[in-house]
Amino acid sequence: MKQNLHTHTLYCDGKDSVEEMVLEAINRNFDGLGFSGHGNNILFDPCSMDDERESKYRNDIFSAQEKYGDRITLYLGIEEDSIGKRFSHDEYEYIIGSVHFLEKNGEVAPIDYSRARFEQILHDWYADDMLAMAADYYEAVKEVASRDEVDVIGHIDLISKYNENNAYFDFEDPAYLELAKDAIDTAILNDKIIEMNTGAIARGYRTKPYPHLQLLKYIQEKDGKICINTDCHNRFDLDRGYEDCLSLAKMSGFQEIYALSNDGFYPIKIEDWNV
Repeated sequence: MKQNLHTHTLYCDGKDSVEEMVLEAINRNFDGLGFSGHGNNILFDPCSMDDERESKYRNDIFSAQEKYGDRITLYLGIEEDSIGKRFSHDEYEYIIGSVHFLEKNGEVAPIDYSRARFEQILHDWYADDMLAMAADYYEAVKEVASRDEVDVIGHIDLISKYNENNAYFDFEDPAYLELAKDAIDTAILNDKIIEMNTGAIARGYRTKPYPHLQLLKYIQEKDGKICINTDCHNRFDLDRGYEDCLSLAKMSGFQEIYALSNDGFYPIKIEDWNV
């Protein structure tokens, strides 16, 4: 099995068309490819899909399913944000729930747009108190993890995107870990799959995937479910970091990784996952 369910195209903030992504996935021997364009939160994020782009996105994927369905299994998904439109399984085969924004005192701001914007929010909203910022972030993750429609929690510790080499906080700080683990508990309680996500590696911010190893081990200890995605915005990153993900998953004690089929999510043995 080789699959990626977290991808973006020209219809949101990706670099490539649906067909370009599909052809590259076929070239790289993927069994399945899912599309998860940013759902409509257009008031806050010009990279998300408005209704017109969402309709074209869906139609392109349907066309690709007809054209390439004998060579690869394609899935129609969406990335639903904590702020913005909510979606249904009547419309999409799977839904990734993510937190990209924080909301405070009537204002909304993205935490992963740039390091400069992240630092501005940290300073202006939280007086440089990283734990206070993390607390608000993980509360938002808990809310998304409680949504019935969400199948997968995207990059659960996105708040650490710029924290390579403990730039803003110590990954192993017990106070920070307590916040993150509380969100993980909520995800597991609600039977969500937590993704390993290599997006920050592809964009040069991190050397290891989300979630941090300490959190990955905790997910395993709590019998949580994981899947492997790349959060691909460029077709050449479709399987970026997969080998590292498998190594870390094995190191953490996982025996299974979840994949999607036409009948829903199911576990496969970790040794049956291809890179």
